[in-house]
Amino acid sequence: MVMTDPIADFLNRIANAQRVRMDKVDIPASKIKLNIARILKEEGYIKHYKFIHDNRQGILRIQLKYDAQRQAAIAGLKRISKPGRRVYVGYEDIPKILNGLGIAILSTSKGILTDKQARKEKVGGELLCAVW
Repeated sequence: MVMTDPIADFLNRIANAQRVRMDKVDIPASKIKLNIARILKEEGYIKHYKFIHDNRQGILRIQLKYDAQRQAAIAGLKRISKPGRRVYVGYEDIPKILNGLGIAILSTSKGILTDKQARKEKVGGELLCAVW
């Protein structure tokens, strides 16, 4: 089966795994997914991520993060730019997710950045997703 939106699949797998309180989830790897996982780790939304080599594209294993009451660290994920409708923004127009409580992830000329990093670098790009 051909996957038309691998980033949406990545986000859906994480959301579905958290709904059933799984400790880890395996996702087919790519460079952009590794960079998004790196940002989620840096921002404290996941515990850990690891790239596992196989004879194909590799597997990205993500350790999900929960609090003491087993509530997920990620309350919501939303894919913003889609294959059928790309959303590009300048650095002045980058939206604040939940008034700064969440993060937006952008694909810029300087790599995959959070909304705060993109504003600091004064660079815009494709608005990939929002996490809160």
